[in-house]
Amino acid sequence: MMKPFLALSLLVLGLAFDAVAQGRDLPDFTQIVEQQGSSVVNISTTQARQRSAQPRMPQLDEDDPFYEFFRRFIPRGPQGPRDFDSQSLGSGFIISTDGYILTNSHVIDSADEITVKLNDKREFKAKVIGADRRTDVALIKIDAGGLPVVRFGDPNRLRVGEWVLAIGSPFGFENTVTAGIVSAKGRTLPQETFVPFIQTDVAINPGNSGGPLFNLQGEVVGINSQIYSRTGGFMGLSFAIPIDVAMDVQNQLRASGRVSRGRIGVVIQEVSKELADSFGLAKPAGALVNAVEKGGPAEKAGVETGDIILKFDGKDVGSSTDLPRIVAATRPGSKASMQLWRKGARRDVAVTVGEIPEERVAGRGEPTQGRDRPALAANRLGLVVSDLPPEKRRELKVQGGVVVDEVRGTPRGDVRQGDVIVALTAKGVTTEVASAEQLNKLLANLDKGTTLTLQIRRGESNVFATIKGEASG
Repeated sequence: MMKPFLALSLLVLGLAFDAVAQGRDLPDFTQIVEQQGSSVVNISTTQARQRSAQPRMPQLDEDDPFYEFFRRFIPRGPQGPRDFDSQSLGSGFIISTDGYILTNSHVIDSADEITVKLNDKREFKAKVIGADRRTDVALIKIDAGGLPVVRFGDPNRLRVGEWVLAIGSPFGFENTVTAGIVSAKGRTLPQETFVPFIQTDVAINPGNSGGPLFNLQGEVVGINSQIYSRTGGFMGLSFAIPIDVAMDVQNQLRASGRVSRGRIGVVIQEVSKELADSFGLAKPAGALVNAVEKGGPAEKAGVETGDIILKFDGKDVGSSTDLPRIVAATRPGSKASMQLWRKGARRDVAVTVGEIPEERVAGRGEPTQGRDRPALAANRLGLVVSDLPPEKRRELKVQGGVVVDEVRGTPRGDVRQGDVIVALTAKGVTTEVASAEQLNKLLANLDKGTTLTLQIRRGESNVFATIKGEASG
């Protein structure tokens, strides 16, 4: 007699084979690949680095017993430092017939030369039109015409569970196709406050970065940007930048070579259920203001510490992570309405939106040749810092200090973008931070195993962030 478990397994397998035979719910991606594959490109970059000096052959007579040994194993010739090229790979896709290409900012970051290879094996040198590290979007251009272009879809119409497709060059394998489903929408990642990521389970690996994410209609809905991984390889969690966000960025990059974003000058936190109850809100929503920048747009509008921002410019603020995206997308200088929750009642105020300071990025039409192009480099903690402007020092009443422009890689300690680092304590010694150069040198001279503490100004608050030393071995 057949066991019940075996019978059930055979039934499930039978239904699966029947579904395959009838082609039910199993998408066919071949037409998308045939129609859109030619608009996907391979991007390779080179960055010149300096190699350490070669060992020099000592001056020996030919009859010296060690002469032959040194002659065979230590080369002659120039012995000074030499340059070599560091190479990296990524993907991109063509958005206009005259050669504009979208990719990730981190794909072309600090590159001295960018080479774009088309599906028909033609290769072109590319120039950077602009790059925006805050959204990880870059626009480059090649000198070519009559190119195949992608079609754009609406990422807002994507549904969780819907099939999607990626084309790119993982590990340098060109024109690789992988597929999966939309796992979630509107994901906020640590230190990524301006992008509502599309999460998928599409296999994405190094080299896929910058490539397109297609829906079943063959329309680009996102740019594959990041993965969550403990090994460096794909683990089932991939994140794509919605194409509407990317296209807004590229429009600004193409027009002016930079991206303008709004700010109002508040420090916010999430509204938990307990906080909502204590503030008299029916449910957790909005962004709780725990600090207001002196002289900033929010203070001028009458915003106070303890207010909860429920709406901005007519858009609901469902959680604290929504507010930075909504404000950043608002044109600086424009007036926007804000709905606040204060002392158990709703209150409307108007705010004139300020502007987030511009990052130093590759300029409009800037060629990728040459090593004297300014580039933002992260220090050993993964922090990109810059000197605090004089007016900001006067406002904070500090002599020095540096501002954290970006936090790269896995965050270490409670350090956030926008923080102002004013002092560093290590091995019992506290050093006031005077400049970005000084801080980076201090960090570079510390042993990896050193635990340090950063004194940070965050809004009106002083915060101490302790960062444990790296284990040796």
